[in-house]
Amino acid sequence: MPPRAAPTARQQRLGIELRKLRERAGMTAPRAAEQLGTNRTGISNIEAGRFGVSAERVRALARIYECADQAYIDALSRMAEERGKGWWEEYRGAVSVGALDLAELESHAVGLRTVQILHMPGLLQTEDYAKAVLSTATPAPAPVDLRRRLSYRMRRRDILDKAPLSCTFLIHEAAMRVEFGGAKVARRQLEHVLEASERENVTVRAIPFSAGGIPSAGLSTVYASGPVPQLDTVHLDVAYGSALLDAETHLANYRSRLDRTEGVSLDPERTRDLMHAIAQRL
Repeated sequence: MPPRAAPTARQQRLGIELRKLRERAGMTAPRAAEQLGTNRTGISNIEAGRFGVSAERVRALARIYECADQAYIDALSRMAEERGKGWWEEYRGAVSVGALDLAELESHAVGLRTVQILHMPGLLQTEDYAKAVLSTATPAPAPVDLRRRLSYRMRRRDILDKAPLSCTFLIHEAAMRVEFGGAKVARRQLEHVLEASERENVTVRAIPFSAGGIPSAGLSTVYASGPVPQLDTVHLDVAYGSALLDAETHLANYRSRLDRTEGVSLDPERTRDLMHAIAQRL
């Protein structure tokens, strides 16, 4: 199998998880290669995501590493079986690699919890609002680039129709009041979020100004739940683009931060009342 020119974040994640299995077993790469019937380079390439690995080989490695967590092994095997490219690959070169990683992450998640501070969640944005947000980039995008980025963001919204994906959006009151695109666009955006909150798989909760400080204030955060907890991932919007975190300590810390943030958020009914009140003033 030829090496991948640029493995995706998900392909790299599979390799990382296989490396974790080996390290937990206290086994060196040369010893694992010997057991698998390959060489050390082969193990290194698999763990780096540079080469694909079959589901059968994943299960063979799990046996070598004496992993007894069948649900985890099954999830890794399904990752190995994934073939073909997602819709987001159509936008490679038009949007950042981090944006492609986010779409891939959302596509394979079974649950999403997000915190947004200054703008509405991308998955809940209207086209006019998204255009206004994207237009604030520096340097300003050329018209053709703006159209592609806008098209990509609108395509991302389709994930809300995926079963059994469950989404909880924690949105700061500041984001509900900032008028991206002007009052008319902002009002329609609030109405759109209210409509989305009526979906069975969508929960929207406002973080009111009265909540005071919250953990990681200023960072937009997405916590994507995988089919098993070991495959959860945190996506952060940072100054240089985006970052993906999957270390166990990071996952535990961000679960705690999200729990604390949700704990000071308004319940869904009071959130709707607040959004209605803001929309009426626009």
